[in-house]
Amino acid sequence: MIQAKQLTIALLGAGSMGSAVGHRLTQGGARVLTTLEGRSAASALRAREAGMEDASLESLAACDFILSIVPPAVAIETAARLVPVLEHANSKPVYVDCNAINPATVEQIARTLEPTGAPFVDGAIIGMPSAPKFYMSGAHAARTQALADYGLVVRMLDGPVGAASALKMSYAGITKGLTALGSAMSLAAIRNGAGDALLDELAESQPALAAWLAGNVPRMPPKAYRWVAEMEEIAQFIGDELAEHRIYEGAAGLYARLAHDKDATDTLERFFSERKN
Repeated sequence: MIQAKQLTIALLGAGSMGSAVGHRLTQGGARVLTTLEGRSAASALRAREAGMEDASLESLAACDFILSIVPPAVAIETAARLVPVLEHANSKPVYVDCNAINPATVEQIARTLEPTGAPFVDGAIIGMPSAPKFYMSGAHAARTQALADYGLVVRMLDGPVGAASALKMSYAGITKGLTALGSAMSLAAIRNGAGDALLDELAESQPALAAWLAGNVPRMPPKAYRWVAEMEEIAQFIGDELAEHRIYEGAAGLYARLAHDKDATDTLERFFSERKN
């Protein structure tokens, strides 16, 4: 396929997912810019290895697309930081918020950016950094189909801003919520001398669940700190008036503890890895 011009994409966030997406886009032929101001040495290294270029905010605002892939807790302030330069940009980029946030937070970001005139798209990433899928919703979602020509898997949702984030909240609520439940009950069983019996019973009566937990719980500890805000967003997505929102407040508390409790996470990793061997 002959591409008329090289697509220029600003990617906000050089974490494990952001850098993986940046690498996929550069390999697909796009020019990818980012800002490394205030980022850690590890993030700067990931960005360089992905082929991303450090640039000013003004340069980011001059791109064709802006993809925000940052921790949920800073999604709003990340968008607000771009407002002054977007207001003065001659050509407005499509701003795609790809963060794990609830629809109300997405709508707040859309309102923050509205005075700039930049088209806004609600995006949701589902999948590992090695194989992410992007779900898009909102009036300008179709414009993001261009990203598929540069290596991204892009899927359109027939819904307004908020639909893609609702999908992300629901999917993550099941998968990361199940990881939280498996971690909590495994630790409780171990503390009370029933750990081996629990895994034996799961392997016998729920083999698919036992295999899923063994594959996912040991991978959770390095990501626990990032999942705290995501669980809080899911609780807000459900709504304070419904009792089940407390499930995810509890999951947020669990992940906050596991982010700093190496004894507990080492126990989980050892527990599941030893049983797989």
